[in-house]
Amino acid sequence: MIECLIVGMGGFIGAILRYLTGLIPVGTEGGFPIKTLLVNVIGSFVIGIIAALAVKNTAINPRLVLFIKVGICGGFTTFSSFALETGTLLENGQTLTAILYIIMSVIFSIFAVFTAEWIVR
Repeated sequence: MIECLIVGMGGFIGAILRYLTGLIPVGTEGGFPIKTLLVNVIGSFVIGIIAALAVKNTAINPRLVLFIKVGICGGFTTFSSFALETGTLLENGQTLTAILYIIMSVIFSIFAVFTAEWIVR
């Protein structure tokens, strides 16, 4: 049960950070969802750091790893917003922008995880 509370506290922090990120006055020129892309890439980088640190140093408290990986990163990143924004771009006839967004989101996020793991090593 304590693990559920740990994830919930982390999720609370992650969700607030996600909300505050949405308030940053960055324009979405041409409808490109830059804030969601950045949130997901940053979250991927952080989860990569934590995962690599947890493997490298088994003395790290597993509950701290859970708090950050599942709680904070889970509350901060947002696949549902990514899916909604991609659908909206497609509905608005912005097919090329949607494809670019999908490709950038996947490639940059995976690259962020690998870069984070490489930094820790």
